[in-house]
Amino acid sequence: MPKIGMEPIRRKALTNAAIEAIGARGSMDVTMSEIAGRAGVSPALAHHYFGSKERLISDSVRALLSDLRGDAISALKAAKSDRARVSALIAVSFSDKQFSAEVVAAWLAFYVDAQRAPEIRRLLSVYARRLHSNLMSGLAPLAGAYEAERIAEGAAAMIDGLYIRKALGTGPARHDAVALVEDHIETHLLEIRGRTL
Repeated sequence: MPKIGMEPIRRKALTNAAIEAIGARGSMDVTMSEIAGRAGVSPALAHHYFGSKERLISDSVRALLSDLRGDAISALKAAKSDRARVSALIAVSFSDKQFSAEVVAAWLAFYVDAQRAPEIRRLLSVYARRLHSNLMSGLAPLAGAYEAERIAEGAAAMIDGLYIRKALGTGPARHDAVALVEDHIETHLLEIRGRTL
């Protein structure tokens, strides 16, 4: 007889194990048995909870997005100014949890899988829209809507690009990645201020 309340714990263990397995392998070429073994449950139980590897993978992407969203909400609530909101989002994007080698490799594998899996593509579009919206919430009051759009697009491209470089083993350390994106934003904001003086 299953223990009451174990399903959410096991589901979380399985999505974590999927992220770990995909990150360790650097591709989606993992089996339900491998994921279940990492989670300490049977493959039959993994199939019972998710039905298929594809469903487990999409739920794993959702789990990553949920963690990122929770961290972003907390950071944004703590920010004391519009500029601090932008810095908080950058810091969250490159936090130890989000920028670990395993998580970065999993994100890269998810991006590759999105080329053939509409649900993964949809989830990654949600991530991109959320990042853009959150950046705009801090940048628009500082730069105006038009300039903020350009700065936000550049910052988002840098964040994604630095993730790819990290996955390939050529990217900078976490604090250097933060500094690069901050420099991009500050350079544009200084230019805008200079034009308005």
